[in-house]
Amino acid sequence: MLEAPWVPVLTVVFLLTGLVCVADLVIRRRAVSRDQPFSDEELIGINHGAMSAAMILMVWVMVEGAVAWAQIAVFAILALALLPAYRRTRHAADRADLFSHAGMDVAMIWMLAAMPTLMSEMGTGGAGSGHSHGGGASGGVPVPTPAWADTVNIAFVALAAATALWWLYRATTKSRHRLHSLSYSVMAAGMGAMLLLMNV
Repeated sequence: MLEAPWVPVLTVVFLLTGLVCVADLVIRRRAVSRDQPFSDEELIGINHGAMSAAMILMVWVMVEGAVAWAQIAVFAILALALLPAYRRTRHAADRADLFSHAGMDVAMIWMLAAMPTLMSEMGTGGAGSGHSHGGGASGGVPVPTPAWADTVNIAFVALAAATALWWLYRATTKSRHRLHSLSYSVMAAGMGAMLLLMNV
């Protein structure tokens, strides 16, 4: 799907962000009783862990059909699950944090839904697999990406860049969970890079 060196680089990036989220989730779960519901922080950890896994999959293979729609449903549910936390939050910065998490869910939904269209000009699928992408490509023949898709994609790239900068700022101003803030920043930057690479 993507060309070297981006496949191994992005795989390592999303593997690291996923490990940060999973490790924190395990630590939090061990500190509470098993029947206690997930906290807002744990929900965010699950959210970003799922994102990391989905991004690694997309780095290596074309995600289409039922697999793509199942993931779209998962990220839509995760975005909606953040709404109660948003209502409970009173500080503007904390609300911006939650908004950024939900925004990344929406970006994931866009990436999954638009992947065949964005990559139609490449005409091949997988990490050098030589399979047709779909999205208008026939027999591996490149098809220009529609202008509307390019425009929407650039908007999501800008959202990812803004999110990466926000979490970099939060990492320098928060006294706790700086590693989490950095991992969110790296994930957003990686997501923006993926969107650009899929659209070139």
